[in-house]
Amino acid sequence: MIAKGEPQVFSDFIAFIDESGDHSLESIDPEYPLFVLAFCLMRKEVFVDVLTPRIRKLKFKTFGHDKVILHEHDIRKRTGAFAKLGRDARDAFMSELTETVREVDFKLFAVVIDKQRHKERYIHPAHPYHMAMQFGLERIFGFLRLHGQHERPTFLVCEARGSKEDKDLELEFRRVRDGANYQGIRLPFELIIADKRINCEGLQMADLTARPIGLSVLRPEQPNRAMEVLEGKFSRGATGRKEGIGLKVFP
Repeated sequence: MIAKGEPQVFSDFIAFIDESGDHSLESIDPEYPLFVLAFCLMRKEVFVDVLTPRIRKLKFKTFGHDKVILHEHDIRKRTGAFAKLGRDARDAFMSELTETVREVDFKLFAVVIDKQRHKERYIHPAHPYHMAMQFGLERIFGFLRLHGQHERPTFLVCEARGSKEDKDLELEFRRVRDGANYQGIRLPFELIIADKRINCEGLQMADLTARPIGLSVLRPEQPNRAMEVLEGKFSRGATGRKEGIGLKVFP
């Protein structure tokens, strides 16, 4: 308990969350029947002193300003600001972005829900987003405990998805945080739902990771250049395995 008037001590870490695929169990895309929730956990000093300036410098270098928001879909489909880049400019941008992801120190936690299998296995299947959030929070808590940060508030930032969806998510988040989790304890997390237009480098990093992770699970034999870099970012156990720790695939 913090005495009145004393400043609160926060965690050294912050997490950014983004998704790939939709959470509907009624309409499942056979080409991508997954819902992926990716969590990028990093020290705040890394976010402020390393990630943010590197991404902004790259934007200034490529576009002349830093107002472009990096969305994996726009980069892949060459839409928006990325439609204007010539081959050389695009190659240079992708090379520098790849090196930024490789060199910036962060831990990756991802939950992949196979919606079709989930729906077939359970009579009353849980909401994919809510279930993925619980799995993610449990694993991040384990990491924070190992680093002595589990008693300090840690903020998790995700993008707004709509009024009803955001209210439902907040209710589910509080339910899991307050004890409906594997440990059965109150977890030291706070949720921030940010406007989709916010130019946040942490959210953009999470956005860049989610789909490549989903594709690596859906089509493991398919070449996936992004995953070659992301493999080194997953949180891993004592044996070096990411499965069940940095990467949770369900069911």
